[in-house]
Amino acid sequence: MLIRTLTAMILAATAAPTAPAGEIAPATIDAAVQSYREATGVPGVAVAVTRGRTVIHTAGYGRTAAGEAVTNRTVMAVASVSKSMTALTVLQLVDAGRVQLDAPVRGYLPEFTLADERVAQVTVRQLLNHTSGLSDRTYKPFSGPPVRNLREAVASMRTARLAADPGTRFEYHNPNYQVAARLVEVVSGQPFDVCLRQQVFGPLGMVDSRTVNTADEVPSSSRGHLMIAGRPVAVPEPPAFGAGSGAVLSTAHDMAAWLVSQNDHGRGPDGRSVVSAAAVADMQRPSVDGYGLGWQSAATGSGAPLIEHDGDMMTFTAYQAILPAGGYGIAVMANTGTLHRDAQAIGARLVDLIEGRVPSRPNTSLVWIDVTILVLVLAVALLGARGIRRARGWAVNRRPDWGIAARLLPYLLPLALLVELHRVVSFLYRGRDISWLQTAYLYPTFTLLLAATSAAGIAVIASRLTMLVRTPPR
Repeated sequence: MLIRTLTAMILAATAAPTAPAGEIAPATIDAAVQSYREATGVPGVAVAVTRGRTVIHTAGYGRTAAGEAVTNRTVMAVASVSKSMTALTVLQLVDAGRVQLDAPVRGYLPEFTLADERVAQVTVRQLLNHTSGLSDRTYKPFSGPPVRNLREAVASMRTARLAADPGTRFEYHNPNYQVAARLVEVVSGQPFDVCLRQQVFGPLGMVDSRTVNTADEVPSSSRGHLMIAGRPVAVPEPPAFGAGSGAVLSTAHDMAAWLVSQNDHGRGPDGRSVVSAAAVADMQRPSVDGYGLGWQSAATGSGAPLIEHDGDMMTFTAYQAILPAGGYGIAVMANTGTLHRDAQAIGARLVDLIEGRVPSRPNTSLVWIDVTILVLVLAVALLGARGIRRARGWAVNRRPDWGIAARLLPYLLPLALLVELHRVVSFLYRGRDISWLQTAYLYPTFTLLLAATSAAGIAVIASRLTMLVRTPPR
């Protein structure tokens, strides 16, 4: 604790200064966001840009899925940006001497049990930097049985095993932060949402921020869209549990206060400290694969240090970044899903502008991919109708035998792929877990193509078998 206190005093003495003149102008931020929206069709965006202790700009653009105007006070989902907030609540307990980062989790959370004796070695730090050994390959957070709260989430891990020895390998796994949030609940004696409100959001003035447990608890303003052929389609977020790992709801106004605290060693806009400077340094310091404690180390286009974390939901994306060299902070929330990553793209444009570069043109290739796939859907429908019309002629020229089954079975291949699509996607994403419905949201037009092809194949098989029974062979 003495070392942490001395470090805090040193860092506090060198706190980021108030922003000087010559910073990025609010009008420039507005123009960058609006031009991106015009090019891509993203319906709603909220942005916060800070420098040092100064809030340069907070704004909302476009509309929510409910048709309301997005403002800087519109509540939107921040997805996995929530992880840095969970990490801060853990570091507050470390500051208070109630938790040690390098102590075993089981010492604070005895209910954290697995079907693997190595669980006793997992430390609090390893949860927060994703080196615990927990993995989507051994525990399915999205395609497994549903849970409704943090206690159930931890209990559901009892049959899981570790994929690696603790501390030996980085593997991003949302339940790490669910365990961490449950640890906060048990040590503090309060529900996690209460801890965030009282220990983080309240002191920072983030009056509109809170966290939920499951996707069905988000308000209408936090419901997003799928983008299909450049057009937004409002849909509810697929069922998922995210407390601790990705369920914070916030606003551009509130995220500005959060950025100030992260850029000024734990002090909010009013100068009040919510966590020690040493704790913030721990959070932002990269470890395995550049991941700190809820933050990821990266570099800007000019090679300058960049500390960031993004968040992906099926109908929402979010992004936050700190540029230590200039003292800037950026937060972006967009009500479109993970395939398009609009919040991340807008965030990258703002980083370019801050560093004096002209942002690249938005990538609109997915629009033409969607259009091509939709044309294929129409073609499949026409081919299916043609196959049904020609079923009688096919049956006349066939005799019932095993060869017919061999000819018809290939028509079921699209259905098999449709049913197992989430497992195929999981394999392509190196074992990351995803539910079937999430897969359909992630690739809506491709899923539609598979569904149309499956339906056409089943219809052709049914019509051919029917005609085979009714029509005598020649």
